[in-house]
Amino acid sequence: MKLTHRIIPVAMSMLVAAGTMVSCSNKDKERLAQEEAINAATREELAQAVNQRDELLQLVNEINGDMAQVKEIEGVLSSSVYMEGDMPTQRDQLRADLASLQKTLKDRRERLAELEAKLKKSNLDNNNLTATINSLRQQIDSQTEEINTLTANLNSARAEIGKLSTTVDSLSTTVTNVTGELTQAEERSQQLDAELNACYYVFASKKELKEHKIIETGFLRKTKILKGDFDQNFFTTADKRNLSRLPLHAKKAKILTNQPAGSYSLEKVDDQMVLVITNPDSFWSLSNYLVIEIDK
Repeated sequence: MKLTHRIIPVAMSMLVAAGTMVSCSNKDKERLAQEEAINAATREELAQAVNQRDELLQLVNEINGDMAQVKEIEGVLSSSVYMEGDMPTQRDQLRADLASLQKTLKDRRERLAELEAKLKKSNLDNNNLTATINSLRQQIDSQTEEINTLTANLNSARAEIGKLSTTVDSLSTTVTNVTGELTQAEERSQQLDAELNACYYVFASKKELKEHKIIETGFLRKTKILKGDFDQNFFTTADKRNLSRLPLHAKKAKILTNQPAGSYSLEKVDDQMVLVITNPDSFWSLSNYLVIEIDK
């Protein structure tokens, strides 16, 4: 009976200890599970934060690249080379570049809004990233405004170039007309100059001169020169300014027209007569016609 009383308390003590050990083991597992869950959540949020930071840095680089392209287009539009050598293909290319930039900035603004929304939901939100997002939004707004200004300037330049082209076309037409009139005036002046300085000469035998009605002779009658309807085509036309020597291809020669004495001489060269005009102004002062009778 005494032995039984001893066994029962020992057994009860062992059961209590076993229950205590089971209870401690379950609590440890729960605690470890909670710590792992917290660690997993922290790692996920940290990874999200890193991704958001990287995406933000990528946006910074892209927006800086957009700014460089905007400045490049602005430089082209403001250069005198563009205004002087403007071509339709260049204007079209600039217009396409500006339209592409506008679409790109719209996409950047949407991505920035999505990133901001993700950042606000995250437990790892920080002031530095928020400040960066605000700065980027301001840059995008500034670039959008500048692109709108450049587009307006481009359209204005196009309109101005159109007006200038119309003016140039009008001036070109005027210049063409004036040039044509000037050319006609010059041609007419040359023609008048040639007419004023034209002279006509003929050297032939008496018989030939009579046949062409250049001279008229008769018995006991003075020779008449260039009377009536003489043959104009029998004369040679020359420029009195350039006619200084005239080989007559004859052994004898006599000037029949009234050329002033002292303004010329008849010389013999290799047994052939040559007319030498020593004073052209005086020589042609009385008549533009020269008739020489030769005897071969």
